[in-house]
Amino acid sequence: MKLYVCIKQVPDVDAPIQIKNGTLIQDTDRMVLNAYDASAVEEALVLTEEHEGEVEVVMVGPEGSKETIRKALAMGADKATHIQTDGDVDYNSATYAKILATFFEDKEYDIIACGKQSQDTDAGLAGSMMAEHLNLPYATNAVGLSIEDSNLIVKRQGDAGQEIIELPSSCLVTCSNDMNEPRIPSLKGIMKSKKKPMETVELSDLDIAEEDIKPNTKVTGHMEKPEREPGQKFEGDPEELAQKVANLLDEEANVI
Repeated sequence: MKLYVCIKQVPDVDAPIQIKNGTLIQDTDRMVLNAYDASAVEEALVLTEEHEGEVEVVMVGPEGSKETIRKALAMGADKATHIQTDGDVDYNSATYAKILATFFEDKEYDIIACGKQSQDTDAGLAGSMMAEHLNLPYATNAVGLSIEDSNLIVKRQGDAGQEIIELPSSCLVTCSNDMNEPRIPSLKGIMKSKKKPMETVELSDLDIAEEDIKPNTKVTGHMEKPEREPGQKFEGDPEELAQKVANLLDEEANVI
């Protein structure tokens, strides 16, 4: 069984950030493996431990993201491919999906897994877009995976409860960080990761036109989230308060 896991390097959400003159300033030395992708790596490792197979991680990112790739290898992934990009270009979900889909066009696999979203943008679009490019059956927001009769059984969190979906091989699944607790790499795993194969592919090596990966959206600036106005607190007789609240909802909020 061959599993690919798409991973992304993102800013540490616990790192201090500030906004100055509309520019987002963050600690570039505190870049980490996206938490949702870490759960996808963990689940892929569990599947291959139960059914045998190989896990390869794939990352689209600048030259400096190799250490994040090494973390996935230290967790237990067998090999990695780094699609190296210009660190000054801010790619969006559509661009990542097109790059990854182009990479997978001539690959053989049973499952492609990725996090359901990245913790820097929370867009949650790249996985579905990639599945569409590759014409693959897919499921999103998975909270559990298992293999039955060579098919992938996906337990996903839906709006009205959990759903069970059966996907054939080959397929794509996006993983929630609620599905497991990613393992912490051991010292042995960290040492072994340094010897595991990591292939570097230049973006220019892929058969993809520049206009197809040019971001079609642009961030023009950042601003602090406006403070919410304080709420009103009422005390007194419950019946009188209920009528007062109803009047406010009707006259001021216009929701009744």
